[in-house]
Amino acid sequence: MLVVMSAGVAEAARVRVVHTRTRARVTVTVRPGFPLHRTLPAVVVRTGPVIRVAPRAYLAPVVFGAVVVASLPPARARVWTASESLDREDGWTDFSMDIDRRGNRLLLEIEKGPARLSFAEVVFDNGEAQVVDFNDKVHAKGIYSLLDFANGRKVDHVRVVASAAANETAIRVHLVS
Repeated sequence: MLVVMSAGVAEAARVRVVHTRTRARVTVTVRPGFPLHRTLPAVVVRTGPVIRVAPRAYLAPVVFGAVVVASLPPARARVWTASESLDREDGWTDFSMDIDRRGNRLLLEIEKGPARLSFAEVVFDNGEAQVVDFNDKVHAKGIYSLLDFANGRKVDHVRVVASAAANETAIRVHLVS
């Protein structure tokens, strides 16, 4: 009887960790003139940087071509890089990356596992915004050309709506000069 009681006490004293997610899902917020006219996913919005420039005018959307880049340019050519980790349990996530630098090209790197992407909104310092439409498709790990602007523009920020298609993934964006 003593053995049974001590086993019960040991079981009751064991620490249990329960993970709960209480992140609210909201409809993606877009400004008037946003060029994609489909139902956008409900998302978890991650708090991010303070946005200095709001989209003022939308350029024609660009359909993502999934153009694979063999390797990253040398570090000296990358003027800015940021990364966001995504977890499958979170589902669709809306996040922004503060860039505030001038460059010629944006690269998108998917790490750890595949990612499902809806769109990326690139906002330039003059308020023009270029939306890259991924059409909610899954893309494998790799480095992709996101957007080229050979005339050397100053990018204020990039907003991305994506989800992990595996247990976890990371989305890394590089601005190249």
